[in-house]
Amino acid sequence: MANLVFTCFRNCFETGGFHTTKVNEKDFNTIFLDPNYVGHEVVIIKDGTRACGSGGVLGNAPLVQSKSYFEVKLQQSGIWGVGLATHNSNLNSAPGGNDAESWVFCFDGVLRHNKKELQGVTKRATEGDIIGISFDHIELNFYINGVSLDAPITGIRGTVFPAIYVDDGAIVDIILDNFVYGPPSGFQKIMVEQSLL
Repeated sequence: MANLVFTCFRNCFETGGFHTTKVNEKDFNTIFLDPNYVGHEVVIIKDGTRACGSGGVLGNAPLVQSKSYFEVKLQQSGIWGVGLATHNSNLNSAPGGNDAESWVFCFDGVLRHNKKELQGVTKRATEGDIIGISFDHIELNFYINGVSLDAPITGIRGTVFPAIYVDDGAIVDIILDNFVYGPPSGFQKIMVEQSLL
């Protein structure tokens, strides 16, 4: 339903007036950064795949399958955080991990959750790097250019979504298919949950 509402509003703004548009099935299966769950100062561009500005944004599809994977590309450095969050996360601050509803790998090489540094890692991601994120409902793992950080986060609860936080000039793209490095064995791209009505 949210995709239908977004499509109607998008069509209204792009064409200068409200028009009824038939939404095909592909529109309901497309995953993108969700304009309904975005910080006040975040800008989403590039067909819903790029975040810039200040704050956080969630993907529009929850990670419901048993082994999910997605990537992000650091287009421009700054303050950033990437990982998972629930709809209750504070999306008006960066780099994320500042509440009980977000679990992120940050620009300074620290994994954060609930205002705590869970652990630091020896490798930092820099401009142009690809960060992979895998989640199997037990562990959240991060990879830089295909190499695991070997620093899993556990104890994640609730319905979680891909999360990107940006500030201080950071620009981050989400990659939801056609991966640069590809998922670990058994993991696959995020699947849209289908309901049978």
